Amino acid sequence: MKHRVLSRNAVLVGAAVVALAIGGASARTVFSASETENEIVTPVVLGTVEEAVVASAVLEPSRLVNVGAQVSGQLTRLHVELGQKVKQGDLIAEIDSTPQANSLRIANAALANLKAQRRAREIQRRQAQRTYERQTTLNRANVVSTANTEAAEAAFRSLEAEVESLDAQIQQSSVEVENAKVNLGYTKVRAPMDGTVVAVVTKAGQTLNAVQAAPTIVSLAQLDTMRVKVQVSETDIGRVRVGQDARFTIMGYPDRPISAKLEQIEPAPTTISAESTTGASSSVQGAQAVYYNGLFKTPNTDGRLRPMMTASVRIIVGKAENVPLVPWSALTNRDAQGRYIVRVRQSPDTVVEKVVTVGVTDKINSQIIDGLAVGDKVIIPADGEASSDAEMVSM
Repeated sequence: MKHRVLSRNAVLVGAAVVALAIGGASARTVFSASETENEIVTPVVLGTVEEAVVASAVLEPSRLVNVGAQVSGQLTRLHVELGQKVKQGDLIAEIDSTPQANSLRIANAALANLKAQRRAREIQRRQAQRTYERQTTLNRANVVSTANTEAAEAAFRSLEAEVESLDAQIQQSSVEVENAKVNLGYTKVRAPMDGTVVAVVTKAGQTLNAVQAAPTIVSLAQLDTMRVKVQVSETDIGRVRVGQDARFTIMGYPDRPISAKLEQIEPAPTTISAESTTGASSSVQGAQAVYYNGLFKTPNTDGRLRPMMTASVRIIVGKAENVPLVPWSALTNRDAQGRYIVRVRQSPDTVVEKVVTVGVTDKINSQIIDGLAVGDKVIIPADGEASSDAEMVSM
């Protein structure tokens, strides 16, 4: 048997060709190679590995409401301050109610006037009805002429129509009174939900104009539960599914990860909403990176999560437990089938290169599906090269 000393690059290339040519997970090439002081050898061990999509995220309140004014006027009093917690129905602010109160009084007066007119017309209608009935009886007895009877009927029918018209006007005026009451109620701005005042936009004394749009007075947010909006790139979105486990950390607490489950994936990228808002063309947006929002909620009982905080999120797309693991750096020469070559030291003088199939990997450790056994001692290449004293051994 002859031995041939090879350069370190030639050894690696030759080994890779031979191993992949055999084609099976058990394919191997044996080298005679002595251990070196700088050689890193680690055993195949059982463990757990997770494959994750890492993305950045923004924290938002689970619900955010801008509380505005529905009537115009001067803001006379503000009952809340920044950071204050409120309950639904609590008084937030008061607007000068003089115009609305006057409008209500005018509406009530108009309604009362119409009701008085109706009562008067109703009395006249009843009198005309009795006159018409008497004229009809006398006409049948040929005591009065038919013309008198017809005139009495016309007067009765006219008053009857006036009463019906007044009924309709009273109904309309009643609606105007209700609207005036509602507008008067709008001068007292109340909290539409439980929450925390996160912004005070308008100060007491300012004049509000609600003709075109409702001016915001304060912003309320529900902070007991936060929504995490994860920006997943188009290269990773295909691996992300609703229901997958997620963990995130914020900059202030990098050592305190919070667990959750992905609840929703928006069907369209964020650039669509940006395009509709700014009017930018799709050709301009196409030059930018494309991201899809993944959403989930998380409790915030201790209040350490705040709106607009940034977070680093790991969405777990794969997990393997109690499986053989090797360092990712021990894998070399990936082939078209996704298999790798791993160098295994069988003895102080022998190295075996094996073709392995890899499962879940976090780019630190990798699951070995086949090709290695627990306890095998794999070599982590130094700069991707083999030992300079390796010799090929015929099998």
